[in-house]
Amino acid sequence: MKKLVKYFAYIVVVVLLLVVAIIAYLKVFLPDVADPQDIKVAITPQKVERGQYLAYHVMMCADCHSMRDFSYFSGPPKPGTEFTGGDIFDHAMGFPGRFVSSNITPFGIGDWTDGELFRLITTGVKRDGNPIFPVMPYHSFGHLDQADIESVIAFLRTLDPVETNHPKSKADFPMNLIMRTMPQEAQLTNIPPKSDVLAYGRYMTTAAACMDCHTNFSKGKYVGPKGGGGREFQLLDGSIVRTANLTPHETGLGNVSQESFIRLFKRYSDSGMALPKVAPDDMQTIMPWYMYSGMTEEDLAAIYTYLQSLEPFENEVERFVPAR
Repeated sequence: MKKLVKYFAYIVVVVLLLVVAIIAYLKVFLPDVADPQDIKVAITPQKVERGQYLAYHVMMCADCHSMRDFSYFSGPPKPGTEFTGGDIFDHAMGFPGRFVSSNITPFGIGDWTDGELFRLITTGVKRDGNPIFPVMPYHSFGHLDQADIESVIAFLRTLDPVETNHPKSKADFPMNLIMRTMPQEAQLTNIPPKSDVLAYGRYMTTAAACMDCHTNFSKGKYVGPKGGGGREFQLLDGSIVRTANLTPHETGLGNVSQESFIRLFKRYSDSGMALPKVAPDDMQTIMPWYMYSGMTEEDLAAIYTYLQSLEPFENEVERFVPAR
């Protein structure tokens, strides 16, 4: 009996040592990405204009790094809070922790180098070497053109600094350790010529991170085909929204023409179009229609062309379930 107890004690000690070793490895050696580049982004009118377009209407920096007002349809940013951060993604929305979007005006990033910002956007690693939770789709941004990332940085540098005091993000255990395995080196690409509509559409779909939301997600992993829809997001009132199927199946975009697809977005760019107030149990969405409506028709058409090239996937999605 004493020998069994002794052997059991040995096993417990070995297991504990292994756990400690794994945790130490994760904390010391991961994330495993290169140091920030020594780059200096030129702040030119062309870069700033391109960066403003991307940050407001494609990559959605202005949307997540703001305070969204879900008393209106699609939760547009509260005027004046764009880029100042403070939006919260927590347990009430199904996230494994409490993640707070950061202030990306010069107040929040003024002491960051361009290389540190570039690495953060494309790999998800902060200046202190720690990872961020991929609510920001850095895995998608890491496949963009370096010039586009630099343009966003140039634009952010021109913003007025706005002082804030947001709490820090905190991931639950074991997500705080799992997060350290997620960053990877960026695999930058070149922007395809617009004449290559399919390739350009794939690029713009990546920049807009469409697949990050429109791919089903379960137990910490994407499941099913990209763009197949069905990913659940819980709103603060307990209602559930699910993302649409973007494949060309009849349960997705199969019966949607290019003209109709573009009109879905551009209707919100009409200055006379006011986003409706949302009452309890009314249909709501996290899709930032108002921000995406600023995309050019040429870019939206290219995205449509790429989505139509996907493998059709049957998935009839119940888009909204009101709070019980």
